[in-house]
Amino acid sequence: MSSIEIRKISITELDTDAIVNAANEGLWAGGGVCGAIFRAAGYDRLQDACDAIGHCDTGSAVITPGFNLKAKYIIHAVGPRWSGGKHKEPELLYGAYYRSLQLALENGCRSIGFPLISAGIFGYPLQGAWQTAVRACGDFLDQLTDQSLDIIFAVLSDEIIETGRAALRASGASRYNVADR
Repeated sequence: MSSIEIRKISITELDTDAIVNAANEGLWAGGGVCGAIFRAAGYDRLQDACDAIGHCDTGSAVITPGFNLKAKYIIHAVGPRWSGGKHKEPELLYGAYYRSLQLALENGCRSIGFPLISAGIFGYPLQGAWQTAVRACGDFLDQLTDQSLDIIFAVLSDEIIETGRAALRASGASRYNVADR
């Protein structure tokens, strides 16, 4: 059975098959989650891998090796910058999650760790970011018939965790093994 879980942990510490980097379109090292992932994975090797790919559109994702991380892969998902909600931000954020999940399965992953994409420096409102994340993950898991995938959201703030738990409860995600740690 697939699961969705929220943990208070650094994404770089997750022992999942893949973790997701909240990336920018140029796939450059940044701050926040992105900077932490680049530091933990090994900056030069990861930047070289990203440079070889070159670009990722907003609402999509690409994959690289995990290098020095516990995770075998890093999926670089580009969420939208919040511009008031009238520039397809929900659709683009949904696409970033959904494409990340597709890449995970295409590469044999059984577990994936996400940050809350776009909710940091990209300014996406917290509740809306969680609602979109939970909906995208739930829709993806609903499509799985003979496979399972464990999804872990790695966050560091108690406020973000509580908002995420509320979004999970409101989504009816009880059809999965929903756990809060």
